[in-house]
Amino acid sequence: MNDNLLMFDQSMELEFVVLLFGLFVVAGLYSSVGHGGASGYLAILSLTSYGMMEVGWLKQHAWCLNLIVAGIAFFNYYQKGFHVPKLTWPFIITSIPFALIGGYLLVDGAIYDTLLSIVLIWAAWRLLKTNNQLERNELKIPPTRVSLPIGGGIGFVSGIIGIGGGVFLSPIMLLNKWASAKNVAATSALFIWVNSAAGIIGAGISGQLVIDFDTLLPFSFVVILGGVLGSRFGSVYAPEKTIRHLLVIVLILAATKRVIELLF
Repeated sequence: MNDNLLMFDQSMELEFVVLLFGLFVVAGLYSSVGHGGASGYLAILSLTSYGMMEVGWLKQHAWCLNLIVAGIAFFNYYQKGFHVPKLTWPFIITSIPFALIGGYLLVDGAIYDTLLSIVLIWAAWRLLKTNNQLERNELKIPPTRVSLPIGGGIGFVSGIIGIGGGVFLSPIMLLNKWASAKNVAATSALFIWVNSAAGIIGAGISGQLVIDFDTLLPFSFVVILGGVLGSRFGSVYAPEKTIRHLLVIVLILAATKRVIELLF
């Protein structure tokens, strides 16, 4: 009996170490393109014993990690001069209230997961086919009648499923060639941060807040390391084409997460 308990404890410890490494890798990859990594964190958690936790628990912890990593990513991209406020604010204005509403709701469904996976894979394929050669100062700011509903729609969906929305906003901006990949990364990082905060606030208002700080602490430590390394690489060293290709990988990983949930 004691041997069985010992083996169980060792198995749990190994799982936790592997989980932390996975969170570190996700934070590094996602932050390199200005994302917080929520879809990746949810995928990693769903493959461990944490996958048995309630949806609200998973969403809120993913949002907390998003706040950390997206904040780090935005700082690095902002510091290098890639943030363009007039490009960002129209999306954020409507995303905040709708992300709050989405965080208040509790919605799930296989059909939704299927459609979401299809959309993400389609966006990844389109980005591979898109030759985005915008120079750093060449911007095509969309009119507010376009950006406002986009921000609101993405914010609402993000609040429902527990992500920051960067996997939707980034490909939309790049496919429309509104800015370069690094400008988009800066906008996405701030967009993700405010949506994640709104989602947590919405969960708190609805009385669904269940954040476990003892669990969140080690998670936070590894994503800070990954976020610093990834966003530094993306904002300083990686060329625009590399950022776009990294984003394709992020989109495919996000879609894979939904497929895994449908199958298992």
